[in-house]
Amino acid sequence: MSQLFQLEKTCPKTGARAGTLTTPHGSVPTPLFVPVGSQGAVKTLTPHDLKSLGAGMVLANAYHLYLRPGIETIRRLGGLHRFMSWDGPILTDSGGFQVFSLGHLRRISDEGALFRSHIDGSEHFLTPELAIEFQEELGADIIMVFDECPPYGDDPERIRRATERSHLWAERCQRRHGREGQALFGIVHGGTFAELRRQSAAFLTSLDLPGYAIGGLSLGEPKELMHSLLDETVPLLPEDRPRYLMGVGSPEDLVECVAHGVDMFDSALPTRLARNGAVFSQDRRHGIGNARFKEEEGSIDPHCDCYTCRNFSAAYLHHLFSCQELLGYRLATIHNLRFIVRLMEQMRQSILDDTFPTFRETFLQRYQPTDADVRAEQKQKWLESRRDRHPLD
Repeated sequence: MSQLFQLEKTCPKTGARAGTLTTPHGSVPTPLFVPVGSQGAVKTLTPHDLKSLGAGMVLANAYHLYLRPGIETIRRLGGLHRFMSWDGPILTDSGGFQVFSLGHLRRISDEGALFRSHIDGSEHFLTPELAIEFQEELGADIIMVFDECPPYGDDPERIRRATERSHLWAERCQRRHGREGQALFGIVHGGTFAELRRQSAAFLTSLDLPGYAIGGLSLGEPKELMHSLLDETVPLLPEDRPRYLMGVGSPEDLVECVAHGVDMFDSALPTRLARNGAVFSQDRRHGIGNARFKEEEGSIDPHCDCYTCRNFSAAYLHHLFSCQELLGYRLATIHNLRFIVRLMEQMRQSILDDTFPTFRETFLQRYQPTDADVRAEQKQKWLESRRDRHPLD
């Protein structure tokens, strides 16, 4: 029986689950969305903001913190919780995805990843053992194995080799890990190939780790393909361990993937959209810069209970973005994260109340996702704009 995760209820019609994660820094309910604070901060927000909007856990990135301000600096200052002034649970990513987003600035072998810093061009060599050492010194509650994350559409043979290398590295991470009270998660890979996904799940579950992530999805593949790969992967993961789908944060995806039995999610999408003036509502994503909001007296979303919607009109937010006032980015971020956190709360309650299938159907009928072609184009432009400048956060 897992000491980290307690499964409380499963929806028999869909597989959606409600549970509780228990860590040295507190317990959090699932389904859970984890806001991304790669460099030790969720952009524009304070820890108090995060607590107020209901965030139970935050994500930081060992790659970014290793380069700046340095792992040893954070250790000397009392660890990541004290450094961030965040007393709740923290999950750290090993930085594998960020390293592999560096493109020509890195070289990979079975020993590890040789890369050049996106900050100053200095050369570094990151091994699975060092990735674990860094995360142990940071003191996070949940840490990730070091993995190789090939891009969507990569050559099948390269994806096979990357999956096998990730397995080798997962074993090395497990051997190196020794900090008590810190849960090490494996990461299932295999690209868009169902058989590789099944093989990866079988190998990683044989390591008997405290939790399992599903990586290498939400990288541009069609949503239907992501869902089918979840159907292949999730049933192979232990029922008593948390299941974490990395990099998923759009409302419709969260609802659908909870229905596929996923417990945890993270994504920079809600905060990134907020800083670009895109805000969630009950029916769709809106651009706050649209002229129709110029004189809108009501809030962004009349159903939302966030600080922004309780205190400011959509017209005011439109004005802030028109003037590029920093307050606009902060207020939009508060709204988007509260919208997502509240969505997770609603899904959890519906699972406990045996009404999740109805909740799912009602939400997906009402909510209109961004057009798939537009979404893919936007994501590709974002990836290209960042790939050669600095790793994804």
